[in-house]
Amino acid sequence: MGRLIYGTGETDVEFEDRLLAHLKVVISTKLRRNEAFMLSWEHGTDEGSGRSTVWIHPSIPLHFRFYGNKNPTLNRGWIEELMLSANSTGGLRPVPEPAETAEPSAS
Repeated sequence: MGRLIYGTGETDVEFEDRLLAHLKVVISTKLRRNEAFMLSWEHGTDEGSGRSTVWIHPSIPLHFRFYGNKNPTLNRGWIEELMLSANSTGGLRPVPEPAETAEPSAS
């Protein structure tokens, strides 16, 4: 489990390392473009259920902390789905990883 720490530490969210790696790509892409957006996630039952939303803005500190030491292979389809979510009016929401499709071979 990795952590996304936003702001001065008051927002500290736990995500699986694999999901966090994909969120990092989407979030950093949006922030490089100087685009602010919403990020929402659901709380587990250990936190009383419910959900939270934060406004992600380039001027607010952001820290991705991974507990695993290996970089996962990224799933392009998942990144695209997460990016579509980030560009929507509802904002970025973690979605389940889609199955990877085989890249067409160059003949």
